[in-house]
Amino acid sequence: PSVLDSFALLSGQLNTLNKVLKHEKTPLLRNQVIIPLVLSPDRDEEIMRQTEGRVPVFSHEVVPDHLRTKPDPEVEEQEKQLITDAARISPDAAQKQIQSLNKMCSNLLEKISKEERESESGGLRQNKQTFNPADTNALVAAVAFGKGLSNRRPAGSGASVQSGQPGAGAIIAGASGIQQVPMTGAPAQQQPMLAGVQMAPAGQPGKV
Repeated sequence: PSVLDSFALLSGQLNTLNKVLKHEKTPLLRNQVIIPLVLSPDRDEEIMRQTEGRVPVFSHEVVPDHLRTKPDPEVEEQEKQLITDAARISPDAAQKQIQSLNKMCSNLLEKISKEERESESGGLRQNKQTFNPADTNALVAAVAFGKGLSNRRPAGSGASVQSGQPGAGAIIAGASGIQQVPMTGAPAQQQPMLAGVQMAPAGQPGKV
């Protein structure tokens, strides 16, 4: 009952206020002047909240700017000058100026969009992968550790040495002039090695 009584009281007051505002003798509120009653140089959190952080204080410095209904006198003079200059231009000249301005704006927009497309394509080119990581890893493993390389030698590889390799001729010359001596205590199957070249067993002609 107390809530209903309060609601009925508020409803009656609102109806009375609406009747007063709608009365023909009541002046329009838009024609009324707002007069600040309290000015304070201190920070007001309520004003900060209502203005979303734009007005921290309501002092004598900001009141003329926020309660002004007309622009500054300098701005009014500039507007009058612009209106006068616009009235002097003929419609044909104004149309030509509008067309030239639109052309300049369209050219500028095309340049901006072209720069954006080029920058996007450049970024895509930079981000595009130009190699296969698996192939790179396999190549590095083969060069560094010999992984994946075959141990079989092709036919005739023992007698042929690439001449382009440095020191190949010296190895061949040194190998042909060394006397072959059988190793004591070594298995018969084990053959002496010289600089990676397999030597023939004792009693057989040497072959590089």
